Amino acid sequence: MVDNLLGIPETKLPEDPATARIEAGEDASAVAADLPSSSLPWAVLAEAALDGGRSIEGYAYARTGYHRGLDALRRSGWKGQGPVPWAHVPNRGFLRALAALSQAAGEIGETEEEQRCRTFLADSSLEAARALLG
Repeated sequence: MVDNLLGIPETKLPEDPATARIEAGEDASAVAADLPSSSLPWAVLAEAALDGGRSIEGYAYARTGYHRGLDALRRSGWKGQGPVPWAHVPNRGFLRALAALSQAAGEIGETEEEQRCRTFLADSSLEAARALLG
């Protein structure tokens, strides 16, 4: 299986200071307040809200993380397509936010957005899609 038939270069985001803070157990709300441009704390907040049955809250957090991630990808040279590898840890905040947005959209009946996000995730990283959406 070939993931990148068009030969588009991978996009790798720069190191994210939120990662160390989240991994150290710091509250994601505090990290998001300090580093609002990072996708990771928004993704963590979205996942927690969805796990707690709070679909609307999860959707809002996921959408914020998704848009922050798109901004970061564009700053890193992404042109709207191509691989965003899961193996590159700084990409994981965006990919997690995208997966959470797909899940949240499905939970609130936004089936077109759910599918669009699911497809976008798989197109960006099959590994992330498998890890996050099964």
